[in-house]
Amino acid sequence: MIKRNRRLRDNCAIRSLVRETILSPNDFVYPIFVVEGENIKEEINSLPNNFHYSVDKLGELIEEVIGLGIKGILLFGIPDYKDECASSAFHKDGIVQRAIRKIKELAPELLVITDVCMCQYTSHGHCGVVKNGRILNDESMEYASQIALSHALAGADMIAPSNMMDGRVKYIRSILDENEFTHVSIMSYSAKYSSSFYGPFREAAGSAPQFGDRKTYQMDPANVREALRELENDYSEGVDILMVKPALPYLDVIRLGRDRFNLPIAAYQVSGEYSMIKAGAKLGYINEKAIAMESLLSIKRAGADLIITYYALDACKWLREEV
Repeated sequence: MIKRNRRLRDNCAIRSLVRETILSPNDFVYPIFVVEGENIKEEINSLPNNFHYSVDKLGELIEEVIGLGIKGILLFGIPDYKDECASSAFHKDGIVQRAIRKIKELAPELLVITDVCMCQYTSHGHCGVVKNGRILNDESMEYASQIALSHALAGADMIAPSNMMDGRVKYIRSILDENEFTHVSIMSYSAKYSSSFYGPFREAAGSAPQFGDRKTYQMDPANVREALRELENDYSEGVDILMVKPALPYLDVIRLGRDRFNLPIAAYQVSGEYSMIKAGAKLGYINEKAIAMESLLSIKRAGADLIITYYALDACKWLREEV
């Protein structure tokens, strides 16, 4: 007897009923870039249909985010001032701190997640303190903790350390708890690879390193057992959400994380993943909507509980069209 699997693919109704993986606005976190100045909304060349916003221009965007049913945003700040120790990153009136306060004023219910790193705030562009050409681990965590605390003081709901320094989750959890921010959660960039897919972001954030590369602290793309060690370290240090970055080239890591740990797994569909689809669509080689949604679906199917994506706004609009 022939086993006829096609019977469950025979029409749209049956396909919908047996569909195993479904996307919704609840799956998406939208990255937002905030800059100094006023009355600024400028499209980012390397990230089409994404913009640099000054704090005073966030209102319309936040209204759209809420209207589309997106529950969380991830904030990145681009400062005017940079120095060796990223001092503008933890200033109480820094660009991210002011953006947090503004967004909480506009939409108290929106989950505000803040990227905690030093790269876009340092004159050298690295994610930590540099001495004699080396990126120092423990000294860098001291600064990351100050940044995290300043974000919590401004009203952030969740801290997302991305610098890949060993022990950062423990350091940040300690300083948050000591200052009575036990309710502020941590989503760590746990398995963050030294990836070629970050190029458009580095242009958008002005965070390219001025010397060398980030291979001494971001992960080797060849390694997967190491990713499990990184995930395990953050898990043991008390993280609330584990992240894999990038997403699509590392679906195997997402799946291993999902199978190994009983915490939510986040995946970051990074700038290069987004911009390649945009470029292919612009040239007429691919159907943007179909490719973008299939990519997001594959990330969720691999085991991601939430997806950070520059396609969040478009994806929610496309999902509404399907209803």
